[in-house]
Formats: sequence, C-alpha cells, structure tokens
Amino acid sequence: MPERPSSTNDSNAPPAATDGGDPRLAFVYAEAVRGLQHQQGVVESLNTRAGNLIFATAFASSLLGGRALLDGVGPWDWLALILLFLIGLLVAIMWPYYNYTFRFDPEKLLQDFVDQHPPATLDGMHRALALRIKSDMASNWRIIQRLRVALQLALFLWLLDLLAWLFAIARI
Repeated sequence: MPERPSSTNDSNAPPAATDGGDPRLAFVYAEAVRGLQHQQGVVESLNTRAGNLIFATAFASSLLGGRALLDGVGPWDWLALILLFLIGLLVAIMWPYYNYTFRFDPEKLLQDFVDQHPPATLDGMHRALALRIKSDMASNWRIIQRLRVALQLALFLWLLDLLAWLFAIARI
C-alpha cells in the first residue's frame, strides 16, 4: 500500500484517517502510549504510598514513641529507633526519580521525523515511536521494581516498628 504524507486539513481526525496509513500501526502505537500512561500511574501510586508511609511512621512513632520513652530507653526502644532509622533510609531510596521517560523530546521528534528529507510517514513514526516506548518502559520498569521492593520492605519494617513500640510500652 503506498504511503502518502498526512494532510493538515482536519486536525481532529485520527492519524490513520488523515494519511490512509495502516490502522494496525496506529493501534500498536496507541496501545504503547496507553501502556506508558499506565506505568506513569503506577509511579504516581508508589509515590503516594511512600508519602502515606512517611505520615504513618511519623504519627505512630510520635504517639507510641513518646509514651514508650517516658520510662527511659530499653531494648525494645532501641529496636524501635533502629527500625525507624531503617524506614527513613528506605524512604530516602524512594525519593522521586527524574530518570523516567514518559514523554518524547519535541526537538528530537522534529529532527527524526520532520526535518529529514523526505519526512517520515505517519506509519513510520508510529512504528519507531512504539519501539521507543517499549525501550522506555523497560528502563522505567527497572526503577519501578526497586521502588516497589523498597516500599514493601519499609512497610514490613513499619509493622515491626509498631510492635517494638508496643512491647516497649508494655515492658515485655
């Protein structure tokens, strides 16, 4: 099927409708974008959960730790303080990364697809960008996995921290 450059007459029409291109490529590109948007939502969710963990840790430690430390510092108090420190380290690991790739650089898009002679077809752009999204998602996923593991470990340590404060209060 011969490809022709896209027309600029109807800016509201879907890309495949404006150039007579392969709708399968447009579909693959749209699914790749949808996957990248989902991945961005996962990152935002992890950041929200990390914020909630910071709040819960601060609240529980101030409430329970204040009560537990009234009678001095015992072994359970030391354990709770060490766990609190470890949670702080894990939260520092979860500090927002800016190495994610969720968007394309407009200058690079112009160089790669518009400023070339002849300019890239819309089908060619869809194909190249879908493959670039796949690579970006793989790179993002490595960071997301580290954050997920750090968050799970921090949550587990938070539960142990609560128990240590409670044992310190009960003087077990």
